[in-house]
Amino acid sequence: MLTKYLLKFFLVLCFFVFTTQSKADFFKDITSLIENNDFRLSYGVSVTDVNQDNKYEFIVTGFGFSNLALSYQNGKMVNINKSKVFDDHERKTIGVAACDIDQDGFEEIYFLNTDTYSGEKKYSDRLVDKTDNGFVDLFEKDINKKNLNLTAGRSVVCVDRNGDGKYGIYVANYGGPTRFYELSTGQILDLAKQLKIDKITGGRAVVAGNIISGKIDIFAANERGKNFLYYNSDGYFQDIAEDYKVDDQYENGRGTTLTDILYRGRLDLVTSNWNGYHRAYVLEDNKFKDIATPTYNIPTRIRTVITADFDNDGYDEIFMNNIGEPNKLFKIRENGFFEEIKIQNAYESNGLGTGAAVADIDEDGILELLVSHGESGMQPLTMYKADIKKDFNYIRIKPLNKFGAPARGATVILNSNQRNHAKTIDAGSGYLCQMEPVAHYGIRKNEKNISVEIIWTDGSSQSLKINDLNKTIDVKQKK
Repeated sequence: MLTKYLLKFFLVLCFFVFTTQSKADFFKDITSLIENNDFRLSYGVSVTDVNQDNKYEFIVTGFGFSNLALSYQNGKMVNINKSKVFDDHERKTIGVAACDIDQDGFEEIYFLNTDTYSGEKKYSDRLVDKTDNGFVDLFEKDINKKNLNLTAGRSVVCVDRNGDGKYGIYVANYGGPTRFYELSTGQILDLAKQLKIDKITGGRAVVAGNIISGKIDIFAANERGKNFLYYNSDGYFQDIAEDYKVDDQYENGRGTTLTDILYRGRLDLVTSNWNGYHRAYVLEDNKFKDIATPTYNIPTRIRTVITADFDNDGYDEIFMNNIGEPNKLFKIRENGFFEEIKIQNAYESNGLGTGAAVADIDEDGILELLVSHGESGMQPLTMYKADIKKDFNYIRIKPLNKFGAPARGATVILNSNQRNHAKTIDAGSGYLCQMEPVAHYGIRKNEKNISVEIIWTDGSSQSLKINDLNKTIDVKQKK
């Protein structure tokens, strides 16, 4: 028993020695905060309030391992899950996203299981709801069994297509039809065919937000086929990817996110391709233009892509999580210039990165970055945050819809004397993952006259003046 423990300790030690450095760096390694951080196969990571205590947890999926709910408690990251339905270690979970599908003000969690590469699979997905008796899987109800997703998939995203706070769930399947689930009178219905989005392709990444229509559109980055850009017209969708020059049919989509590349107050598309050119699509004259620079768009074995202001300087960074080769970090400067930042911590030259997510999990105003690993070999989780040496200011905006749930898909725009900066309230699943439902802004030097505008999922807007910094502001949608 002692020999087994020592061997395990040695393997963990070796992994961290090879993936981290001790000298000063953009990130500092805080992986030691994760309790019982064993070698495992992990994929998607999401952020939601699992136990309804008004604090967020990282959900980490397990591929033949337990799904985790990591909560920050007493200076440690602790798995607080006690439910067998949530744990689900016998199934192979790959994608995850959370949103409020039943309008009770709390988010349900969709776990996408994939036990085969493509086509028909053995185990269905789970749609987990917290009740007074613990977690239940809504798909296990007899009324819902005829609509199980038994096709291999990758990513899942929440879509408030009608802007009324009633979220549906788009499931990007691989080698089978796309699903779009909504809850109606207690029954889970697949509306993909009715909405004309039941296409069969190599589904990979998918995001939803305020892209074109003024309501919630969907962008899907696919493999072995064209990307989709679904324009929302009164809750129904039309694919305009080819017209808007984002179909990218000869590439294989992976990590994707919505971000404001030009700091002009509107969302752009950052999407990456497996061993192919990475894209930074900016809307110009009714079509998207790829402005990715040669140092940024170099092909990599890309998985998740995250945009966030890690160091609170008021400029977003892009973290590129690769598998089997080093990760990369870029800062988005003015006019869409991508400045590469050399990193040591989070570089992970031998890391098998499969997913990542960000949240201010310890509520200190600095974002934590959690990275999962697996696929071709078992590795533990890693966690980082910016090593900020000087004073900083920030503001965090948490939009809540009419039901009091996170308004995933809404847009927050910070306006000041220096910028108009849009951020999405992440609906999931740029590739397998989903970020915290908060717009986090570092404040620039000499920045003043700060206000924010929230564009809700129905297209309406709400503004407020920011008088105090260094806090999280909850903003409830007006009924």
